[in-house]
Amino acid sequence: MSTIKESLSLREAQKLVLLSQRLPSPKVIGSAANATLSAIEHLGYVQIDTISVIERAHHHTLYNRNSRYKSAHIQELISDKKVFEYWAHAASYLPMVDYRFSLPRKQAIASGKQKHWFKRDEKQMKYVLERIKGEGPLMAKDFDKKGIKFGEWKTAPTKQSLENLFMQGKLMISKRVNFHKVYDLTERVLPDTINTNTPTDNEYGRFLVKKYLRANGLGKLTEMTYLLKNRKPMVAIALEHMLADGEIKQIRVVDSYYYILSESFELLNKPLARKKLSILSPFDNLLIQRKRTSEIFNFDYLLECYVPQQKRKFGYFTLPILWDGKLVARMDSKADRKEKVLHIHQLILEPNLKKIDAFADSLNKELQSFLQFNDCNGIRLHKTIPYNFKHEFEMRYPNLIVQ
Repeated sequence: MSTIKESLSLREAQKLVLLSQRLPSPKVIGSAANATLSAIEHLGYVQIDTISVIERAHHHTLYNRNSRYKSAHIQELISDKKVFEYWAHAASYLPMVDYRFSLPRKQAIASGKQKHWFKRDEKQMKYVLERIKGEGPLMAKDFDKKGIKFGEWKTAPTKQSLENLFMQGKLMISKRVNFHKVYDLTERVLPDTINTNTPTDNEYGRFLVKKYLRANGLGKLTEMTYLLKNRKPMVAIALEHMLADGEIKQIRVVDSYYYILSESFELLNKPLARKKLSILSPFDNLLIQRKRTSEIFNFDYLLECYVPQQKRKFGYFTLPILWDGKLVARMDSKADRKEKVLHIHQLILEPNLKKIDAFADSLNKELQSFLQFNDCNGIRLHKTIPYNFKHEFEMRYPNLIVQ
């Protein structure tokens, strides 16, 4: 057994985080759908996003944890009642085994202790609920009346009621049709065997700590409670108790202190697939807390699709590239599905990337799979930084480059 250390080098910390995040993806054993379920259960959540410049974020994140991933897996797992939709720090797919830990938020919203972004209309909510009780699963469009404007956000009152009922836990998403939510009564969606007991504060605090540290390797209190309202005191108490019990340790990485599960030190004995390259989603679990990404990987990242065009530095939808245990490049991409071409508007190498040839070889190998994942056959490269890498890139991809 390895000796427990009170501090880790930055390189060791990066390795621990990546192995905990299952990046690059480990070898898939068993069925591909089960590997997808395993990834969701391990990560704790996979963020859902509507942007489809390339394949949507939830598919992209799972593709990077399961080399045999298919987009049909998610609906299959929802139909099998092994995964459900709810809120983590954002809209996400969550493991059904963790369902009871969604109850504190639902109950807080239902009681009014936690606000929802849509105003509650009790009469409208009752109407929506009664229709679903009587008619079965319904979508928002089954309620909406054409030709009516709904204010700044253009959200129908019935859609707002559906979302309020969903966030309160009275409705669940039974499936999606063309990415539109289908709402049903919670009791008709939940499996009979699921635990629906509300966790105590102690259980919930420990759950948040363990789930975060297993998926992320190491973490701070602020990271474990990221965008979770009113949870910091509860998690702080859990950390104190778990430290006293020896379940977790506190370690130093450079000038920062993190918590780590005592068992996680063993991960440092495992190899990291440094030659394998991963093209990451902007919403990948590894990246979602930008400050943490900067501190651990020295990689400052901003998704610039929300930035005015004239102020963008790297591009509209830039994908971070992981290789050799580091974040070493960015690829501003768009999949033209009609023409089946992946446009790389900019491929920007980080200044500290030195092993250019080895990196290019790994990128070549990964792009073959990434094209297939995005239903593309070829690449159109527009620009690279540094400029001379464009020639090196095109020389390696004679069968893929579209002029």
